[in-house]
Amino acid sequence: MTMKQIPGIKISLTLLLSLLLLACSAPEESNETAGGDDSFSYNTQLNVQQIMALVLEPASDILWDSGGWVMDASGYEELYPTTDDGWAYVRAQAAVVVESGNMLALPGRAPDGDAWMIYSEGLSDAGILAMEAAAAQDKEAFFQAGAQLYSVCTACHQAYNPEILDRFDDNPAD
Repeated sequence: MTMKQIPGIKISLTLLLSLLLLACSAPEESNETAGGDDSFSYNTQLNVQQIMALVLEPASDILWDSGGWVMDASGYEELYPTTDDGWAYVRAQAAVVVESGNMLALPGRAPDGDAWMIYSEGLSDAGILAMEAAAAQDKEAFFQAGAQLYSVCTACHQAYNPEILDRFDDNPAD
């Protein structure tokens, strides 16, 4: 018996193949949030300046003060943590930097969806690098993560708050 002799089998096989193809196709994109609740809203009472001053800047300063070297009249001093607890502390501060990037990207905080989001992601990326370096107690990688963090912060400030950079200028224009 051939497939031509049994038309019902041919139709059934075609239907079965069609159903298999549909089952194996990629699921449709959904506009729902991860929790499936579109009515959820974030508490964004802190404005960007408050996040910077109260959350991000203190954590960033700890990272920058914990990496590198200082040469002054009293000699050479290495700034890196010297204990496991010290490295754990700077790793925790790097996690604050990661989450600060996420906080700055929340709806209601981003002045635009373009560069701001790139800077927010860059901030989180630099924090992840610092976390990984601190976990490995890798001084060079930690220093490089601090440099990346500085680059992201400087670029963002130039784009969105250029006057903040003037406070570091020793010879402000009058």
